[in-house]
Amino acid sequence: MTRTPLLALIALLAGPAVAQKTRPVDVVIRGGTVYTGADAPPITGDVEIAGQRIVYVGRSRGTTAKQVIDARGQIVAPGFIDAHTHPDSYIRSADAKERLNLPWLAQGVSTIVIGVDGYGTPDIAADAAKLEASRIGTNVIPFVGFGAVRGRVIGRDDRAPTPAELAQEKALVAKAMCEGATGFSTGLFYPPQSYAKTDEVIAVAREAAIRGGMYDTHQRDESNYNIGLIASTQEAIRIGREAGMPVHFAHLKALGVDVQGMAPQLIATIDAARRAGQEVTADQYPWLASGSSVDAALLPGWVVDGGYAKMIARFDDPATLAKIKVAMAENLRRRGGKESLLLTAAGQPWTGKTLGQMATQWGLDPIDAAIRILRVPNKDGTDPAGSAVASFNMADRDVDLIMKQPWVVTSSDGSNGHPRQWATFPKKYQTYVRERHVISLADFIRRSTGATADMYRIAGRGYLRAGHYADVVVFDPVRYAPRADYVHPRVASVGVTALFVNGRLALRDGATTGEAAGRVLLRPTPPGCPARS
Repeated sequence: MTRTPLLALIALLAGPAVAQKTRPVDVVIRGGTVYTGADAPPITGDVEIAGQRIVYVGRSRGTTAKQVIDARGQIVAPGFIDAHTHPDSYIRSADAKERLNLPWLAQGVSTIVIGVDGYGTPDIAADAAKLEASRIGTNVIPFVGFGAVRGRVIGRDDRAPTPAELAQEKALVAKAMCEGATGFSTGLFYPPQSYAKTDEVIAVAREAAIRGGMYDTHQRDESNYNIGLIASTQEAIRIGREAGMPVHFAHLKALGVDVQGMAPQLIATIDAARRAGQEVTADQYPWLASGSSVDAALLPGWVVDGGYAKMIARFDDPATLAKIKVAMAENLRRRGGKESLLLTAAGQPWTGKTLGQMATQWGLDPIDAAIRILRVPNKDGTDPAGSAVASFNMADRDVDLIMKQPWVVTSSDGSNGHPRQWATFPKKYQTYVRERHVISLADFIRRSTGATADMYRIAGRGYLRAGHYADVVVFDPVRYAPRADYVHPRVASVGVTALFVNGRLALRDGATTGEAAGRVLLRPTPPGCPARS
């Protein structure tokens, strides 16, 4: 039986929608306000998922599904991407439930960047296999770290590498890039990385650059500890320019009383490089307190040269200790004084108190109280046991201005003891979007999703598009909020209705489902590298 031309035309026009109604998908997220991650207005409509992929985004077309999420009155967006994290106590836990990574899932985060501040292992392939075999709740993007590389070759000594050692450092970075690292990270503020001169960093970074990697840096000085904020920013830009790679500043800030108010000069320095054609970006967390440690905040680098045992030996020498205490007093002033350091390490007598409060309790000068804390070793005697701090050192005017820059995306720098680990994305939404109107909702989503995916070259993610992986968050714009604070840093955020990771429902109404759908997102093998098995 043949169709009339009119019926054939009707069938042609209606066919895809009719066919779709007879072919159910796995999930329809129905009727939400959909932000796709692009720089575009939202729509009211549906997101359809089949298997691991998004198959449709647009006006509702009546598709049937095995599971329907009613998203009316709610925001639907790509799963958030956290550009800078320290999640090891979760994703590397012996507890399968911990490996689901609830601190990030409860915020709506589906993908996290790891190996930052120079701490990423050069053994990317082995580490990726271990993480995937253990089953983790979020996707992870690994960097190879300068600290891990330099520590393996040189140890913790304050010296330059020999030519043979530099060749070893370069070979480790090349290996890591061939195994799928996204780039090369540094933490040049932290010993032993701080012992490296700029030329050494450039030489090692170039191995990542020629294999398509980016340079991600906790820059050498976010304050005026050594070369100063602006000179440090210029150094990082120089490293990227001479190595031939994009530069990304981790947790961009003006830290400490001496540099508060310098955000305009900091931004102008980066904008000048961008106008000159260099690719320079940054991430930022929405907190006035950074996360650090008593030793990193107060000790000059020479005190920890050679490791913890040598630090203690220097404390035990009266003449050396006198010099140390003078430097520590200046660093404490720079940080804002004894009440600006909140001690956050879990399970210690000083947990939840300021350095000033502990000094009073012990009847000590604040510097002596800090040294008392540093003298308590961890189990293997390699570091202090409980020196973590929240350091209140930033000004609202600087945080606001940095946040407004179109090349700045969201990160948590999430680490144990600081509420940013559990609450960064809802904190940014609640405080900077809803309450203070520093940025718009569209900017918050764009710079927590698509813009981040673009910066890190994350293929197939960061956008709600047909064919992309189904990392999707649904959150209530009224209820989405942080619950963690500086005194109670380990409280899950609220307001996420649903979070899908690779098409699987990982979180429903704030509770994990038990699905461990995360993957290690390795970059494709660069040219010139051995093929991966």
